[in-house]
Amino acid sequence: MGENRELLLAVTLSILVLIGWQFYIGVPTVEEKKAAQQTEQSQNLKPGTPAPSSTPGAPALPAVAPSAAVSREKALTESPRVVIDTPSLAGSINLKGARIDDLRLTQYRETIEPDSPQIALFSPRETASPYYAEYGWVATQGATVKLPGPDTVWTAPAGVALTPATPVTLSYDNGEGLTFKRTVSVDDKFLFTVKQSVSNNSSVPVTLHSYALISRHGLPAIEDFFVLHEGMIGRFSEDNSTTEIDYSDLEGEERLRSFASTGGWLGYVDKYWATVLMPDQAAKISARMFSTPLGGKEVFQTDYRLDAKTVPVGAVIESSSNLFAGAKVVSIINGYEESLKVEHLNLLIDWGYFFFITKPMFTLLDWLYKLVGNFGIAILLATVLIKLALFPLANKSYVSMSKMKLLQPEMLKIRERLGDDKAKQQQAMMELYKKEKVNPMSGCLPIVVQIPIFFALYKVLFGTIEMRHAPFYGWIQDLAAPDPTSMFNLFGLIPWDPPSFLMIGIWPLIMGITMFLQMRLNPTPPDPVQAQIFTWMPVFFTFLLATFPAGLVIYWAWNNFLSILQQYTIMTRQGVKVELWGNLKGTFSFGKKKEEGPS
Repeated sequence: MGENRELLLAVTLSILVLIGWQFYIGVPTVEEKKAAQQTEQSQNLKPGTPAPSSTPGAPALPAVAPSAAVSREKALTESPRVVIDTPSLAGSINLKGARIDDLRLTQYRETIEPDSPQIALFSPRETASPYYAEYGWVATQGATVKLPGPDTVWTAPAGVALTPATPVTLSYDNGEGLTFKRTVSVDDKFLFTVKQSVSNNSSVPVTLHSYALISRHGLPAIEDFFVLHEGMIGRFSEDNSTTEIDYSDLEGEERLRSFASTGGWLGYVDKYWATVLMPDQAAKISARMFSTPLGGKEVFQTDYRLDAKTVPVGAVIESSSNLFAGAKVVSIINGYEESLKVEHLNLLIDWGYFFFITKPMFTLLDWLYKLVGNFGIAILLATVLIKLALFPLANKSYVSMSKMKLLQPEMLKIRERLGDDKAKQQQAMMELYKKEKVNPMSGCLPIVVQIPIFFALYKVLFGTIEMRHAPFYGWIQDLAAPDPTSMFNLFGLIPWDPPSFLMIGIWPLIMGITMFLQMRLNPTPPDPVQAQIFTWMPVFFTFLLATFPAGLVIYWAWNNFLSILQQYTIMTRQGVKVELWGNLKGTFSFGKKKEEGPS
């Protein structure tokens, strides 16, 4: 492999990493998603396996499933409700069961079209995909107490709506001396506070457990199988670590996971959204994550139960907790973590194993965005700052590569003189490097350094909601999505939708061209096979990165352009003759031995 062995190894490894990322960590096809979802939905409990809801003292799932799913609109008219109206949320509380089962995110829509539907987070139990939060009380095992259940109709003040300025108090009298009240308040973002109380006007003390749950019926659509965790999540003092459970993990006999904790939190995370229960952080809880079949579909539930409290005759007991239901906005979640003293709530956002790079990358982009008002411009500015930070390293590398370029005639002579004797070739090359004080490995450094930066930006673009539907200019209206154009339909002039592997848009082409030009600045390997690998590498990367987020491709193209300027300036100062476009004859010819000298 001669003097470029290390450089070729670095580039090959980067290609392998990108290929592995794409196929093993990248986004699955639509067909793969559907197949996986159908497989998940077809799984049932083994005969004789008890449902987790039969655990004594725990909140139970409904005994039977609704007969037939109805539309969301119809479900909302079939029970009395209290309207939820905030700057960030819209929906209602179902007075039947006092469930928060109707919630829409008013500032987020399903697509970039301004008239597309708002994101629906919670849905009533009667719909095709129920998803709701529920609070209540359960009696100690063996006790007989009339308690409000999933079909109990609560009362609320007439005409009242739940807003950040007006909490709502729901009440239920069991007719046997117990009065239950539930006060729900909400802020202007995504946080509910639920305070429950029980007053005992009966003739005997009553011992009860307070509980809260989030139930999700049916397997949700998973956007990204491996890039981000989507499923159940929790943080418990029991092991002081974050528990992440995929929906597929709760199958067969492993359907129930139990935890003991003081405080903590648990719920669900999607790519951009989350629903999380947060009990009093000083309270001891028994928490669970489980699934069970119901009505032909899987039902997933996260819940917790507090230790028992006794309500003496004539006394009142209370319980308070919080519910987060909304978008995973970094600043909002960090704010709740600090104000509520909930440890590690920021792990709702999946920063990945390289969080020490990913989080600073997001912080930098977010700071630049607040300055310029466009995430695309923020990416360009961040690239400049990164190039400045790496300038000494890159400068040293490009100086060494310039010397390598000047030594290329000598290296060709060594190869011609020693023929196929690779050992002697290598020895002669090393002597030449030592004589001219050239380090051939220095050319690898910019590539090696760029790989973690590339992945950090990929993670930020792919997983943070701040990048979702963030426009750039022109045809790029979503930096988190691939370039929507394709050269194979002449960028929209031909009325044909190419398959995904032919969606080679304008920015991927720009990236490929800049990569090709940068390769032209590097020393030409004397080995013909190696030279062809480097020649075709920009083509390979153009097809590969075309499926990546447009913001990432823009970063790569802009980074290449800045590298070309820097490398061109250094090489000309070192006396190297540079021809970016000239002498292209035979460049893409396989197996042809180059007789000419360096370009």
